Amino acid sequence: MSKDTNQTAEALFEKALSIAEKHLEEAIKEGGPLGPYIAVAMIEAAVNSAVDETSHEDVIDMLRDLASQIEADADEEEDE
Repeated sequence: MSKDTNQTAEALFEKALSIAEKHLEEAIKEGGPLGPYIAVAMIEAAVNSAVDETSHEDVIDMLRDLASQIEADADEEEDE
């Protein structure tokens, strides 16, 4: 993948993430005390939708990448 293509994909993902975060924030507000459950339920709903749009393998790869990012962030926080 070329650098331009990778940058375009990153920009598209950042835009998609912004939209998703906006809707998640609204759902959490609407849910009131159910907010933490809604956040987790949104993850499950998103995974189910992603599998429908792509494949189990693609979603598993993306989730592994996400888990690696989360672990790296946690390691950075521990080092501070």
